[in-house]
Amino acid sequence: MKVKKGIWFILLTTLYMQASVIDLNTKSPIKLTGTVVSDGQQMIGSRFMGYIKHVFVKIGDRVKRDDDLYEMESAEFDMMKMQADLILEQTKVMVEFWRDKLHRLNKKKIRLRTTYKGKDKIDFEDVLDVDAQAANVETMLKSMQVMVKEANIRAKQLASTYNYIKMKAPSDGIVVKRNIKVGDMVMPGMLTIMLVDMESLEVDVSISESIISRVHVGQKVDVEIPSVNYQTTGVIHAIVPDANPMTHKIKMRIHFDQGKKNIFPGMYVKVTI
Repeated sequence: MKVKKGIWFILLTTLYMQASVIDLNTKSPIKLTGTVVSDGQQMIGSRFMGYIKHVFVKIGDRVKRDDDLYEMESAEFDMMKMQADLILEQTKVMVEFWRDKLHRLNKKKIRLRTTYKGKDKIDFEDVLDVDAQAANVETMLKSMQVMVKEANIRAKQLASTYNYIKMKAPSDGIVVKRNIKVGDMVMPGMLTIMLVDMESLEVDVSISESIISRVHVGQKVDVEIPSVNYQTTGVIHAIVPDANPMTHKIKMRIHFDQGKKNIFPGMYVKVTI
């Protein structure tokens, strides 16, 4: 009887050890949840203070690069631009005036040096007077050329301002937020419109540090989006610390092919590793 009990004890011990080895060597799949996010989010803000004159888009609209988004009142900027353009034209005219005057004085100097009076003598007083005039005119010409450069810079600055008065889409995308309407006053730095690029979607997943050894960049994972009944294979392209170190979580970004499904940022995702 004692022998039988000993045999049973040995058999049970052997089976337990084998089961433990199998459990240690077998890694069951890890089920995680994530969210679809866009890697191409554009937050468009105002750079100047003013009133909204026109808004050309609404939430949900698809826009192409350089499509008009909104326009601000431009009366004040129109006046500033007209003044800058006028100053630029005036300085250009003055440059041509002093350049022509210098040219005529140089011709006069040549004429005086080739004109003889009395007993083959040059009137040096006239020549010196013309030289002094030419030097003054040359100084004025250089000053006006500097003013032209400054006026040109100012005109270009105001021209670039118009790119923000009539704001255009910096890239293709969908309007997901619109904080303005006609008549609103916007302040510098205020968020006006947010665009999301639907061609650059990824899956954002938070994983615990206990399974960090199970994942690596370039690893393929199964991705499922239940709401549209879509399954595909994704690739981990980034593993980075979470912005909040107190969570003890690691952020993981996964590239995936969205195919022809209507997939949007914010959708619930299941990830299997």
